[in-house]
Amino acid sequence: MKHGFYKVGCISPELRVGDVSFNTAKIIQAIWDMENSAVQVLVLPELAVSSASCGDLFKQSALISACEGALEKIAEATKDAKMLVIVGAPIRNGSRTYNCAVAISGGKILGAVPKLALSPEELRYFSVSRGEREVKIGQSTYPFGNDLIFTAGELKVGAQVGADIFNPASGAYALCKMGAQIIACPSAQVELVGSRERLSLVARAKTVTLACAYLVANACEDESTTDCLYTASNIICENGKILAQSEPFVDKNGSIISEIDIDLILQERKGVFVLDTDAPASREVALELKEQKTELTREIDPLPFVTADEARYEQILTIQARALARRLVASHSKSAVFGVSGGLDSTLALLVIARACDYLGWQRSDICAVTMPCFGTTGRTKSNAVKLSELCGATLREINICDSVRLHFKDIGHDESVHSTTYENAQARERTQILMDISNQLGGLVVGTGDLSEIALGWSTYNADHMSMYNPNCDIPKTLVRALVEHEAKRLGADSEAGAVLYDILGTEVSPELLPADGNKILQKTEDILGPYEHHDFFLYNLIRYGFSPSKVYRLAKIAFKADTEEKKEALYTHLVTFIKRFFTQQFKRSCSPDGVKVGSVALSPRTELRMPSDALYWTWLDELEAGKSY
Repeated sequence: MKHGFYKVGCISPELRVGDVSFNTAKIIQAIWDMENSAVQVLVLPELAVSSASCGDLFKQSALISACEGALEKIAEATKDAKMLVIVGAPIRNGSRTYNCAVAISGGKILGAVPKLALSPEELRYFSVSRGEREVKIGQSTYPFGNDLIFTAGELKVGAQVGADIFNPASGAYALCKMGAQIIACPSAQVELVGSRERLSLVARAKTVTLACAYLVANACEDESTTDCLYTASNIICENGKILAQSEPFVDKNGSIISEIDIDLILQERKGVFVLDTDAPASREVALELKEQKTELTREIDPLPFVTADEARYEQILTIQARALARRLVASHSKSAVFGVSGGLDSTLALLVIARACDYLGWQRSDICAVTMPCFGTTGRTKSNAVKLSELCGATLREINICDSVRLHFKDIGHDESVHSTTYENAQARERTQILMDISNQLGGLVVGTGDLSEIALGWSTYNADHMSMYNPNCDIPKTLVRALVEHEAKRLGADSEAGAVLYDILGTEVSPELLPADGNKILQKTEDILGPYEHHDFFLYNLIRYGFSPSKVYRLAKIAFKADTEEKKEALYTHLVTFIKRFFTQQFKRSCSPDGVKVGSVALSPRTELRMPSDALYWTWLDELEAGKSY
């Protein structure tokens, strides 16, 4: 399917205990309901054909025979439904009866997977498989076993039954090693206090550690309540994220639908599973799924680097500060030197440096904050730089670089009225030279301020703000920089002096301030030139973190940013083209970037993360985007 999306669903149809005919009709109806919603993989509950609470009635041959006949009826009645159905049923094999997940598609029974983790009660009427490879249902023989993988093109689905999801030895790891990206789990979990939370926790843990998706469909309230209650507590979980979950006692049939991203799962598995060398032996059972455009209903986060968890922000700041502290000690530095501009990046750098000094037991005066106003500096940014440095206890040095830059223009024969790249970069390089020389004076370390978004886009002057001796911000994208500064502002409080300064910085437009300003009004606005950083961080995350194709990233972006007009779609497209072009053409800057600490799952260090040739061309990526942009 296009971009690797498959629509999946779980449903717990109405049933009657032991009434196989009634249950069969409801299962068929549920399958067609989900077919009308374009579901391609559907999971129904454990023992749904018979009901799960039959107890010793499972010893009755009449019930088992009826269930086996029902499976054939379900297959025949849904032969035109191009989906994979996994439904629970009791199946007899010789003198033994098994609790199975049965796969059905295209009018055929594809195979049966027996339950492994049987409770002492279940052992009264069900058996553990002894390695049988076939089972007879009606007059036909089908594949049987825990090594079955149901395959349609790139899609591979494995199955477990009920409590197998909670059992470490139940084969989930083996299924994933065999290539299964989705594990379908018909279940009949008893509703107990905390049981829903336990299921969520286990599903999230297994899917993130195995890089897979779980579809769990539970038996509904129609089951017998002789000793316990069942509820349709169903869940769709992918790579540690719950995509859909039904509410017990609210939706009786627990109908949930979402989309599984196979591309994402395969990307996460790189380096985790070596599927072609040490995977357990498996048997693949082929089926056909209808090729269709999968309409996405799952939530797409427009700010993938940002979280609502304030404790996570503290962890990030701690990693940054601890790493910087270690580098200060290792380099025998006596001071931390950096350029403070009154912008977001240098603000975050100052907050991190202050924490590093506190960890080391240094005086805050050991921080040398250098403000270097020039042609584009506004009073607002300069004032905030000065105030924040003083409030943090840093030693502040103000060096106006206008005269030295003008002298440099004279030396190289540049007309100051020509506001070209030379005009801008001369200022940036003068600032870096000053920082490097001051660090020599003080025996200090020049701390970088550039963030991950700027590094990705190459939005820095080569051998100027591009360079430092250590950069704690190198793995922090702009949207996260803003969130971290806001976190610190909240912690300090808007009523405090420092908090007020931080909130004013948050309200200042992002600018390199290299072109003349109109008094206190910033005219050179980065996002007017590049596009919003929210867009670029979204592109960065999905192109680098998951290796998605540009057309898929564009498709996801249209949903994430609610691009419901042609104008909004065109803006997103333009910004994505900008990102791709700049990401490729600016690699030469990343190839010689300074050391810096990795914080999250996206990083661009040329030493450990991104080994990309500086002369690679971007045409293939733009061609793919153009070809798939209408999807």
